[in-house]
Order: sequence, then C-alpha cells, then structure tokens
Amino acid sequence: MMQNNNITPEMEDQMINQAYQNLLNIYLSSNHRKKVEIIDKAFKFARDAHKGIRRRSGEPYIMHPIAVATIVIQEIGLGSTSISAALLHDVVEDTDYTVEDIEAQFGHKIARIVDGLTKISGGIFGDQASLQAENFRKLLLTMGEDVRVVLIKMADRLHNMRTLQSMPPNKQYKIAGETLYVYAPLAHRLGLYAIKTELEDLSFKYNHPAEYQRIRSLIDASEESRNDLFARFAAPIRERLDNMGLVYEFNARVKSCYSIWNKMQKKHIPFEEVYDLYAARIVFECDDESAEKRICWNIYNEVTEVYTKHPDRVRDWLTTPKVNKYRALHVTVMGPDGNWVEVQIRSRKMDDTAERGFAAHWKYKIGEGEEEEELSRWLSTITDILKDPEPNAIDFLDTVKLNLFASEIVVFTPKGETITLPKGATILDLAFTLHTDLGTHCIAGKVNHKLKPLSYKLASGDQVEIISSNSQKPKPEWEKFVFTAKGKTRLRSALRHERRLTIEKGEKEFKDFLADHNIPLSNEVLSLAISRQNASNKEELFRMIGNDEIILNEDMVSHKEQGARFNWWRRNPFKGKEEPKKATNESSTAIDTKAIYRLTTRDGKSNYEIASCCHPIPGDDTVGFLTNSNKVIVHKMDCPTLARLKASHGSRLLQTQWEDHSDTFQATIHIEGIDQKGILQSIVNIISTNMSINMKQMNVTSDQGVFNCDLQVLVSDAQVVTNLCREIKKVKGVNSASRMN
Repeated sequence: MMQNNNITPEMEDQMINQAYQNLLNIYLSSNHRKKVEIIDKAFKFARDAHKGIRRRSGEPYIMHPIAVATIVIQEIGLGSTSISAALLHDVVEDTDYTVEDIEAQFGHKIARIVDGLTKISGGIFGDQASLQAENFRKLLLTMGEDVRVVLIKMADRLHNMRTLQSMPPNKQYKIAGETLYVYAPLAHRLGLYAIKTELEDLSFKYNHPAEYQRIRSLIDASEESRNDLFARFAAPIRERLDNMGLVYEFNARVKSCYSIWNKMQKKHIPFEEVYDLYAARIVFECDDESAEKRICWNIYNEVTEVYTKHPDRVRDWLTTPKVNKYRALHVTVMGPDGNWVEVQIRSRKMDDTAERGFAAHWKYKIGEGEEEEELSRWLSTITDILKDPEPNAIDFLDTVKLNLFASEIVVFTPKGETITLPKGATILDLAFTLHTDLGTHCIAGKVNHKLKPLSYKLASGDQVEIISSNSQKPKPEWEKFVFTAKGKTRLRSALRHERRLTIEKGEKEFKDFLADHNIPLSNEVLSLAISRQNASNKEELFRMIGNDEIILNEDMVSHKEQGARFNWWRRNPFKGKEEPKKATNESSTAIDTKAIYRLTTRDGKSNYEIASCCHPIPGDDTVGFLTNSNKVIVHKMDCPTLARLKASHGSRLLQTQWEDHSDTFQATIHIEGIDQKGILQSIVNIISTNMSINMKQMNVTSDQGVFNCDLQVLVSDAQVVTNLCREIKKVKGVNSASRMN
C-alpha cells in the first residue's frame, strides 16, 4: 500500500495527535495511578526518533508504537511504565539511540524493558535452527527478568497481525505460521484468551483466506436463527436468575472461525454439523470474593433444574483453577433444539482474568509488584528448560510449545496435595515434577493403590504414589514416554550427567590400562584407538569403554607392533554404539520467494515432489518448501508439518500454483454409514462406472451394523474428489464421505 499523496503533513500530524489522545483517554479512565508526564515524554521522544520513517503501508511509523501502547492499556491492562516502554519499543532497533540514551531519559526500569524487547525484535525465529533456539531462549529469559517484556511483545505481535495485509505473501505465511506456532499458545498460557483467539483467527485468515471467508460468511448467515435459538434457551434461565436477585450478563459467545475450522478438520464434518457454534456465558457482579464460589454453584443448580446436564461435561475450575489462574464453572446441557450447549458461569473478576489473564489483577490490586510475583510463579516452570546448555533447536521449540497449549489434569499425592500437569502426563512426568532425584530413581508408581509402570498416563483425580530405588538410573528410552517440558529437560540433564560419569570412568580405565602396560599416552596412541573403534572422538571412545561396550584385550598388548597393541573386542554385542552427530548447515542458496512457482508435469517428469505427510493434489491450497538440495516439496496449507516449516524456515517457502499436468494423484476418502445389503456395490458403481475413476485400494469393516470404508482412488484434481464425495453421500445408508490426509 502506497502513501496517499492527498494527505498533507498537517493532516498526518492531526492523525498522530488524535491516536495519541485516544491512548491517553483510555489510560485516564483506568484504575492506574495517573502518570501522564512520563507517557507524554515517551511519546514525544519516540515521535522525534521515528520522524520521516514510514511503515510498509505508507503511514507514519509512530502510528505503530501508539497502536501497541493502546493495546497494552486497553486489552492487556498494563500501566504507565509499560505504556512508555511500548511507545519506545522500536527506538533502539530502528534509530541511532541506544539503551543508555533511554536509561538517561526514562530510568532503569523502562530501559530494561526496551532492551528486552530489542533483543527479541524481528520475530523469535530466524532462518537457521540454532538461531531459532537462541532467539526463543531470549524470549523466555526476558519473561523471567520482567514479565512486561513478553506482554508488550504480545501487543506488538497483535498489531503486526492486524496490519499484515501490507506485507508480501511469503512474509504473511512466515509471520502467520510463527504466530500460530508459538504466540497463540503463549497467549493462551498467559491467560490472554481474547488475544489468543484473535491471533488464531488472523493466522487462519492469511494461511487459508478462502476457507476463512467461507466460514465467516456462514457464521454471519446463521446469526439470525442462532439468536432466536439462544433467546429461547436463555428465557427460562433468565427468569430464575432474576428471582435470585443477581446483577448479571447472559450472552452467547460464538466460536472463532479458526476453532470452527479446526473442529471441521479433526472430525471431518461440514459447517452445518458443528452444533456447538456458541457457548452461553453468565457473568454476575459480586463484591464479596468469598461468596463467588457459592453463587456459581447456585446458578449451576438453577440451570440444571431447567435443562438436562451432560453427565461427563461438568468442569469445576473453581476448586482447582488452571495454571494461568482461570476460574469458572462449566456445565453442558441439552438445549431446546436437541443440541448440547455449554454454559460458562463466572463472576466479573473471573471473567476479567479469563479475558486478560494475569494482567487483570491490576484492576483489583494496588501495586504492580504483586502481579509480577504471581506471573513469576508460573514462569518458574520453564527455569529448567533455560538451564539446558545445548538444546536441539526444533526439539527445544517443541518441548516448550508442548505444554503451552496442553489441557490440564489434576492428580493427588498420598498426602492429598494437588499437582497440576498437562493432559497426557505419565507417572515419570509426575516424579520429575516433584523432584529431579525422584524422577531419575523412579521405578514405578501406585495409581489408586494399583501398581503401574513409568509410562502409565495419568487422569484427573488419580491418587499417585511414586516408588523409587537408589539402584535405578535414567535410561534414554524414557524419552519416549516423558510428556512435560520439565520432565523432558530434567531427564536430558540426568542423561548428560550419567554420560559424563561414564566418560570419566572409561577415561580412567583407559589410562590405567596404558600405565599397567607401560604404554605412554600420546595423541598418536589416542587417535589409533579412536580409529580402530570407529568412534567419533575421544569422549565417545571413553563412553564405550565406561559403558562396557568394549574392553581392552590384555592378551594382545605384548605384540611388538604399535598398531597391534590396540585390538579390541566387544564384550556385549547388544550394546549399540551411538551414532556421531552430524553437523547440518543451511543452504545459502538465494531464493526468490516473491515469484510464483509453477507446478508442472512434462514428459512424465515433475518439477516438484508431493509431501507424503499430507498428499496435496491439484486444486488444494499449497505452499512449496525449498530443501537444501533445491527440491521443491509441496504441502497442503493445513499440513501440521508445514506449520513447523513456516515457523522455522519461513524464508524457504514458495508461493505455488498448479499448471497443466498429465499425472494422476492419490486421494483417500473415508466413508461411514449403516451397513445394509448392496451398499458396497452401489459405491463401486459410482466410482468405476458412473465417474470412471480408478480405485487403488479399498478397506471395508463392519461392526454391529456400522459400515466403515477407507477408499484410495487416483484422480486428476481436488474437484473430482469433491464431486465423488457428493455422489457417494447420495447412496442409501451412507452417512458421510470426506477426504482424508
């Protein structure tokens, strides 16, 4: 977007001043102590520093810091220090001013926050794996130093996503992918639900523009009927709440486009079959915090008096709040139209915390220190990860992300203490959560008084006793069933410690052996030993000796030839050698990611490869990924593997477009229905006779009258698959037919 030449400098100044005045008005109407002077000083400093600089959209650059500062106060609820830091957050990176200049003008606290924001500027992922880990580590470290850094960074990312339309497509893919991969889960974990939802929707909008617009249109089109249905559902509940004398709001909250699309993908259902399009929310006013829980349960009783509750869908986040301090009571009931409706019951304070996370506490507490203290308690859960000296970049990112978005379970120790863990956590995870030594010496667990192995997955409400033994040592295979970030990091640390002890033991044995046989230790002797055992280095050689994978053959030491002294033999053939780690380097090939890469087939040869993880075909929205060997691998836009590639290697993504081709492509269709005579023959007739499509494979099962079929066909494009699914659905007894990855 180019700058509008009709806008005069005077008009721009007026636009800037108006945006800044709006920021001040929001701040002055908040509960914060009014420190306008420092904010005003920061605004003038930033405006002068960015003078003459424009964003890609053409607007003056200062509009971005003002917008970020507005999000900081309006949507996150931070105070004057954070607003000032937000206004100054790009000054050090984009101008000649230094952090020392900021400190001289605004003091140590604001300078420290600006410095933290500068360190993680430009996104948390680089093009190389090592940079990804290092930049993400910086983000987490700055969270530990001052929690406001990451909250302002979240506001910065939100505004960048809101203005992403001015960026080229390849940048949109990278930024949207990075946002969905880390920032949305991080917002979720911080309790910033509203921001998390918007980040997801904006990422979805740029990754799948056609699908986004389609779902948006369907939501808008169904609004009237949805409102009528909610009015009928809410009427009898409102009557009972009024009789209780409550001051409350009772609204329907529609699911986000991304959430609806995600459900459609996971369950292979069309929009019309997503019945829980909205959740009903009751938010009541209550000045007495001690009465909140009682009122929630009273409302619950009234709701379940009117409607039948789902026996397995009551969520009590009052007794045991989530790690991000989320508190509410959820119950799912059968609505008047025969569909399940979730009702969320909260006080006003609970609702503020749910929408704005930890930052909402400023509304109810005096002083910013208490808020930082609360969030710091959560941040302590990542301390172990930060101590990891040499993480593999992608594993590091995945380990942290793993627990950012995980659902939670609550288990009990034998003494009745509650421990919150991510869903999927095992007995070994709990052991490492309680203490590193308990994890490294854990041999089993008693779950509800029954003995279970280390890999046993825990469920909410389980009472768990850890059984340990001093003779137990951590094993590499444990990594397969450690789920939590803390568990993975502590296990890897313990394995490194064990490896170090093994190397020291092996080195001592090696030196003692040489001394016993009067062989002087030299580089030549060491190199020969390493070579004979195909070890990658001396540490690997010592590890093999210390682990009893090899021993020195004393019978051969008396040979006169220097080389013959070092014949070795395997004591235990079942102990395998570790493969030496191979260094990987990113290709430095220049890539023109702005050009559209044409996917073609000529003379039976393609200029691309189909990704085996998602099997895209012509007609699908696709993105190409350029490998180190300059091959283009084509992925579907919604491919989980591509999500990692977007976040990790955004500069290698290519816009793709299908051209004329002669190939056929494999597609898999899943069919469900009621098993009845002739249903299979009818389906085969449609495929082979009516539509002349080649079948590659058909797997059919029938269980208690339910018919399931996975059908592999060879087609020319996605439209053929869509038409085939539509025709198969017309067969009597078929309930659904949809394409699968």
